[in-house]
Amino acid sequence: MTITIALAGKGGVGKTTVAAMVIKYLAQSQSGSILAIDADPSSNLNLVLGLELDWTVGDIREDMLEQVKTSLVQGGAAMGNLPGGISKRDYLEYQVRSSLAEGARFDLIAMGRGEGPGCYCAVNHNLREVIDSLSRHYAYVVIDNEAGMEHLSRRTTRDVQHLLVVSDPTQRGLVAAQRIAELRNELEINVEQAYLILNRVAGGALHPDLSASLDRLGLPLLGVIPADDELSTFEFSGRPLIELGDESPVYQAVAAMMAKILN
Repeated sequence: MTITIALAGKGGVGKTTVAAMVIKYLAQSQSGSILAIDADPSSNLNLVLGLELDWTVGDIREDMLEQVKTSLVQGGAAMGNLPGGISKRDYLEYQVRSSLAEGARFDLIAMGRGEGPGCYCAVNHNLREVIDSLSRHYAYVVIDNEAGMEHLSRRTTRDVQHLLVVSDPTQRGLVAAQRIAELRNELEINVEQAYLILNRVAGGALHPDLSASLDRLGLPLLGVIPADDELSTFEFSGRPLIELGDESPVYQAVAAMMAKILN
């Protein structure tokens, strides 16, 4: 059975950093292969994982639409085929597999840019099926989602076992986290468990007013990640965050959370 872990949160709270630490923990502590899906159009997950990214699913989608336009002129798209006789589904599956960035213990698919003008319903449906089919070959799928949850159903039809809502330790951050958590009930997929993670907490201690807000949130606090200047050093040097040492307080905090929900 594939275990799917999705991360969500407003922009700038450190979702991608947490995603990298989750993947690091899985690679070091759990058996089985890992697929990372970067569902944020900015496509930064490859940088923190130290993987080269040649192209994205968004590029594939746009290229296919151009192929469809060409095929329409030739009378082929109406039959469901592209130039050369290849079916749209087979074309997408080949291209998505070719776009995989492969690491030693994990692979990465980046969704890339958003949709331009035109109808994307059919191609998005096929892409979702292709990515779901690919995901079944992995023990873990980690989805670094964009700021909200609105598009998660368009990325996968798979149930999400663990939704990690990441927030910074501010009242505004918690309000955004609550809105995101509420959206899970409107998705076409089933979210089995949802948790809150507070990131960049100075000294690892919460302000009393913030603790009171947590009680009203209705989302269990999985854990707190301390603020750590070492992350800035990695960012400025360009080193992938996946190379953070096991002694890093950021990694130790995330590893403890993952051990709690997986073991």
